[in-house]
Amino acid sequence: MTTQDIQRGDVLLRGAGRFERKVGIFSRLVAPGFAKVLDHIDRGLATGSLRATLPDGSERMLGGRAEGFDCEVTLHDWRALLRLATNGSIGWYQAWEAGEWSSPDPVPLFALFMANAATLGGTARAKGPMRLAARVAHWFNRNTKDGAARNIRAHYDLGNDFYAAWLDETMTYSSALWGVMGEPNEYQQMTSELSYGQLGKIAAIQQRLQPRDGQKLLEIGCGWGGASAIIAGQGVDIDAISLSPEQLAWAKEALPEDLAGAVRFLERDYRDVDGQYDGIFSVEMVEALGREYWPSYMDCIARNLKPGGRAAIQYISIRDDLFDAYAASADFIQAYIFPGGLLIRTSEFRALAQERGLEWRDRTDFGQHYAETLCIWREAFDAAAAEGALPDGFDDQFVRLWRYYLMYCEGGFRGGGIDVHQVTLVKPESYKGE
Repeated sequence: MTTQDIQRGDVLLRGAGRFERKVGIFSRLVAPGFAKVLDHIDRGLATGSLRATLPDGSERMLGGRAEGFDCEVTLHDWRALLRLATNGSIGWYQAWEAGEWSSPDPVPLFALFMANAATLGGTARAKGPMRLAARVAHWFNRNTKDGAARNIRAHYDLGNDFYAAWLDETMTYSSALWGVMGEPNEYQQMTSELSYGQLGKIAAIQQRLQPRDGQKLLEIGCGWGGASAIIAGQGVDIDAISLSPEQLAWAKEALPEDLAGAVRFLERDYRDVDGQYDGIFSVEMVEALGREYWPSYMDCIARNLKPGGRAAIQYISIRDDLFDAYAASADFIQAYIFPGGLLIRTSEFRALAQERGLEWRDRTDFGQHYAETLCIWREAFDAAAAEGALPDGFDDQFVRLWRYYLMYCEGGFRGGGIDVHQVTLVKPESYKGE
């Protein structure tokens, strides 16, 4: 094992260190008083239930007033509640990593908290100095041009071999969409269930673009190149951009020889693209930008799309009524997984498009498909870890972090507070620009 291998994943973990807050001696002494947090949680659970086993061995049932997600949690240490009450989802992960709580299945727990996010209010969000500290730490991860390259590489350059160990054969790291290509049994001999859904997602993007022979398209955030390779088969030329050297190297190597002249994989920031394209597509890239860069992303689409052109965008949102509280701090995902990111508020994103003369059409919502995608990824990741199929260099702490991330996101989608969408943006033939 090389020194480079040993350090794989350390960029994410070191970056998350800015969000960590130690539980001091005084906090340990007063932590039992934070049992009142359980009262707040109980009052905030409009649906579902939580059976909690407390550090003293007693049990308490929270919620249970209406049907919803039912889950179990064992609190091994009162400090877990202190972390939750003061540092929100970041503290709750840190308590889990410290062994202060456990659950036979954390997914319904995350779903329960998401389903009741509005009624729980600030019960499970960072507060006071912790919230300010999280905002400052998140500010250091903002997506300037240098920052964007650093943030993307921290996550995506964990290694192609790492992602290949648990993604499907299409190497697609975004939500699948089932039911687009007909019944699954038509494809079972040629692909897995997940690959079938990923091909369906790409087919839906293609249907929105309506590509024709001889057209030129742009993909913003091309990942490992699968979508561009498939869509290029329709006789179009594609410029596909990314800031991840690892992904671009894979994409170039995997591109079929007969498409070598049709797709150009480019290491380029979307803000530096200046051309004219018949269509633009972008799958789950905008969430990585941060709110202050949403306008520049929409500027890129409006600037580079020909009049009459179509853009197909797949994006992840958080419910509008939850957005302000969410954006006021930083959560576990921003601290440990996607530095600099922020989920979209659909109303604001749509307004930005319309302000630039882009028509917002035919939005499709399919958040439960993402929950299933994440479940399949987690099963594949767990199998790879158990079989020793993950590449060298990822220690047990990182493996636990990644498993927690996949469970956390699955629960979020199952709880309904976050969703994934496809939408078509159309630049009218009569577009005059600024």
